[in-house]
Amino acid sequence: MKIFLAGIIQGSLVEAAIHRQDWRSPIQAALAKVAGAEVYCHYTHHPNSITYDLPRICETLAEGNRLAGECDVLIAYVPSASMGTAIEMHQAHCGGAVVLTVSPMTANWVLRAYSDRIFPDIAALEQFLLGDEFPALMKRRRGDAQT
Repeated sequence: MKIFLAGIIQGSLVEAAIHRQDWRSPIQAALAKVAGAEVYCHYTHHPNSITYDLPRICETLAEGNRLAGECDVLIAYVPSASMGTAIEMHQAHCGGAVVLTVSPMTANWVLRAYSDRIFPDIAALEQFLLGDEFPALMKRRRGDAQT
């Protein structure tokens, strides 16, 4: 099962800076307990992307969008607006992936439209991933794709 880890990097920051990325480790630790999970984190592959020139930015953005569209599950961490994450969520949704979102923004149209589930925090996501509901959701999704 290919899992794409998406989430806020630059967000709405005006300057060339990024938000704290410490949210990635606890999600990756939870995913390490999920049988068959192959986790791809675009930020891990491009930790210095804030310094990229425009051609490399375009290439990296396109690569992330393509990979998001090919995943089985996309986990989005969206504590505030993130245009890149919104695009990745759209790509994953269009590709038939399960989209799981961690965000307080439960009224946001993009999150509501593209998320299969929205969680208030990482602990709730982890509980879902390690419980019975996640495998059942994946099984239903695979069944939907085969009909």
